[in-house]
Amino acid sequence: MSIIKEDDLISSVADALQFISYYHPLDFVKAVHEAYEREESQAAKDSMAQILINSRMCAEGKRPICQDTGIVTVFVKVGMNVQWESSMSVTDMINEGVRRAYLHPDNVLRASILDDPAGARKNTKDNTPAVIHMEVVPGDTVEVHVAAKGGGSENKSKLAMLNPSDSIVEWVKKTVPTMGAGWCPPGMLGIGIGGTAEKAMVMAKESLMEPIDIHELKARGPQNRVEELRLEIFEAVNNLGIGAQGLGGLTTVLDVKIMDYPTHAASLPVAMIPNCAATRHAHFVLDGSGPADLVPPSLDDWPDITWEVGENVRRVNLNEVTPEMVKEWKPGETVLLNGKMLTGRDAAHKKMVEMMANGEELPVDLQGRFIYYVGPVDPVKDEAVGPAGPTTSTRMDKFTHTMLEKTGLLGMIGKAERGPVAIEAIKEFGAVYLMAVGGAAYLVSKAIKKAEVVAFPELGMEAIYEFDVVDMPVTVAVDAAGTSVHLTGPAEWKAKIEAQVVEVK
Repeated sequence: MSIIKEDDLISSVADALQFISYYHPLDFVKAVHEAYEREESQAAKDSMAQILINSRMCAEGKRPICQDTGIVTVFVKVGMNVQWESSMSVTDMINEGVRRAYLHPDNVLRASILDDPAGARKNTKDNTPAVIHMEVVPGDTVEVHVAAKGGGSENKSKLAMLNPSDSIVEWVKKTVPTMGAGWCPPGMLGIGIGGTAEKAMVMAKESLMEPIDIHELKARGPQNRVEELRLEIFEAVNNLGIGAQGLGGLTTVLDVKIMDYPTHAASLPVAMIPNCAATRHAHFVLDGSGPADLVPPSLDDWPDITWEVGENVRRVNLNEVTPEMVKEWKPGETVLLNGKMLTGRDAAHKKMVEMMANGEELPVDLQGRFIYYVGPVDPVKDEAVGPAGPTTSTRMDKFTHTMLEKTGLLGMIGKAERGPVAIEAIKEFGAVYLMAVGGAAYLVSKAIKKAEVVAFPELGMEAIYEFDVVDMPVTVAVDAAGTSVHLTGPAEWKAKIEAQVVEVK
């Protein structure tokens, strides 16, 4: 029998969440570097370079890899011979660990969890509660897998109740393009097959806790149907040409993980959950000897990557930019932003649109301005702002026409693609949409020299800030004529990959 003390679990969960906020799993770093070395698409290669540089910077500075520090998911296996030295439930101990981690003064993590999700949606302020899956198993240890899952990738989760005769590979091939780039590829796909609908979803999530090993599997060859499926899906998805950040390229997924479970004869539940470029998870075991000892990786394990903007970049002063200038910007072009921009995401957009509908004056003048879709991490020490990477832009699509028409907004900055409604509005009003790299939040924050809340302070991280930036790198993703690189890039690279496959055959 093992006696597990209350604080051993609490402190282990807290330490693990701090640990994964700034240390990528090394298998992920290695996989991204291998993909970077193979990549032929310059836009995708540049994106992966920024992801790798950001990863190393976060490991050095012990600051979050992504501004979205996630919803905490925990898988716990409690041995039947374990005795707890605590008056708290296991759930309460885990949530206390989450609370301590997210309120740590040296590395404040963004609290994103909202209570009353269908009503007031009020922030709990400490990122609790976690989503906890608990199982009682033989043994005298407590095994814990902890992850912090970003909303952008979590929102792309899919579930299908297929017919038993349907092809799982074909369903994945058809479904992945519908997920867009908001899940920040390159990442992993977790797939759960069988059981019931809820069992398939839990298995898909749990499979993402496993290390990346697809190339080892490819080298030794599959030994069962699940391993065959992993390889088939891995090849099929990468052949889609979606590429890093959805810009088109050779690598969309770094690995495909599958867990399965017996199912009803009439059923074939299949769940798919992506992990983004901010893959964060850790594993530890408590045996009664004290809290978990998480060993930091060596900085020597990160590749020595540099990223320099090319000669053909456009340096822009946001304080002086005009609609005529914006019309000259080309799809796929790198732009370095300088000057003052505003921020605003879901809650701020909703509030502004409601104010305009009620005839109220907005607290900020958006005429000719650029707005960045971001909810930054709070700063520590001498930082102007904490990690401040982009959020998924499609969530703002329904507000875009009104914002462009009623406010004179000139440009938007976010991550991933825009949908047809937003693209049509951008074209109609001669605006522009710029893309920052998702998964490079700390790197982006270094370009922000000053940050000030200018409206809606009650919204917390969703308040409207004014940032003063120097050489913030972005890509022209939708130009003033409505051309989207998230449509042209993947189409171009899918055709190239298909041509290569035909040539090899």
